[in-house]
Amino acid sequence: METRSPFMLRTSLLVCSLSSVPVFSVRSRAWTLPYNSRSLAMRSVNDQNLEKECVLVQTPVVGSKLHPLLGSMLHILEERYSVIYLVDDVDVAASRTPLSTIRALVARREVSVDLIESLPNLGIIANHAVGTDNIDLDYCRRRGIRVTNTPDVGTDDVADLAILLMLAVRRKLCKAHEFVRAGVWGETLFPLASKGSGLQLGILGLGQIGMAIAKRAENFKYTISYHGRTQKPGVSYTFYSNLSELAANSDILVVACSLTDDTKHLVGEDVLEALGPEGTLINIARGQIIDECALVKSLVEKRLGGAGLDVFEDEPYVHKELLNMDNVILTPHVGSSTWEARKVMAKLVQDNIDAFFAGKPLPTPVV
Repeated sequence: METRSPFMLRTSLLVCSLSSVPVFSVRSRAWTLPYNSRSLAMRSVNDQNLEKECVLVQTPVVGSKLHPLLGSMLHILEERYSVIYLVDDVDVAASRTPLSTIRALVARREVSVDLIESLPNLGIIANHAVGTDNIDLDYCRRRGIRVTNTPDVGTDDVADLAILLMLAVRRKLCKAHEFVRAGVWGETLFPLASKGSGLQLGILGLGQIGMAIAKRAENFKYTISYHGRTQKPGVSYTFYSNLSELAANSDILVVACSLTDDTKHLVGEDVLEALGPEGTLINIARGQIIDECALVKSLVEKRLGGAGLDVFEDEPYVHKELLNMDNVILTPHVGSSTWEARKVMAKLVQDNIDAFFAGKPLPTPVV
C-alpha cells in the first residue's frame, strides 16, 4: 500500500476530531496522525503551493457524517477553490500555527477570536445563517475582515414554525399523537386542550420574522401586540414599551428578536410571571434571549402554561427537565431547515465568496 505524507496534500483537507485522534483526508484517501502531531499536520496546509484560493469551511458533523445540507454548496466551492474542512475549531486555535493561505471562512457555528487570530490573512467570513451573534463583529471591523450573512431567506419558514409551535402546544398535538400511537384510544379519555385561535398574541421583536408571524396570526383571528426598541411607524398593532406589560396582556408570547447584549436573558422570571399559568411561550429566535433556568423553574412550578422551543441557551444541550414535560414541545433549531431555504442560503454564501475574491461588491455585507 502506498504511504503518503500529509505534506503532500494539494486539495481538500478534512480536519476532524470525532475522537481523541484527528483525521486528515482528501477525497477517498485518509491519514490518521498521533494526537501530538496535530500542529505538524496543520502546518502542512501552509506549506502547500496551492493553485487556487483557499477557503476554510466549518463543517457540522452529525455522529460521524458530514451534514447533508451543505452538499450542494461544498460541491461548487470545491470546483472553484481549495477547500479545507474544519470540524473542530479548537484544533486550529490551539495549534497556534498561522494558516496564511486561508483568506475566506464559511461559518456554520461560533467563530472564536482565537480561530480568527490563527488566520492572519483572513479577509472574509461568510456566515451560513441570518444572525451574526456567533461572530465578534467589532473584532472583525478592527481587523478589516468582511462579514456577510444570508438575510431574508428563512423568514417564511421560521414564521411557519412559530405558528406550528403555537398551535401544537395549545392543542396538545404531540401528546395526542403519542396517545393514538400507544393504542389507548377507546380505553381512556384524552384530556381537553386549550383554544389555539382568537387569542391575545404578543410578539417580542417586530422585525421581518416578527411581522411575518403577525401576518399569519391575523388569519387565526389573534389580537396582536408587540414590544421592541422603538414603536414601528405605520403598524396598527398595539405597542408596549414594557415587555412585562406585553406578557401580562398576552395568551401567547413569541420571541422573535435578535440576540444582542441588551436582549440576552430579556425574558426572565418577571416576564414569565406576567405571562402566567395559562400563558404559552414560543421561541424561534435565539436560546440566550430566555433565561432558561427561570423558564424551567416556571414550568416545574406550573407558573407557566406551556412552551414551544426551537432554540436553547446552550445548544445542543437541553435541560433534562424540559425533556419530560408534556406541555413543552422541543425542536432542534430547525426554523429555516427546509431544502428550499438552505439552497438559497448556500447560493448566497457562494456569491459572497466569489465577489470577495473577484474584488466586487459583496451581495449581503454585514461588516
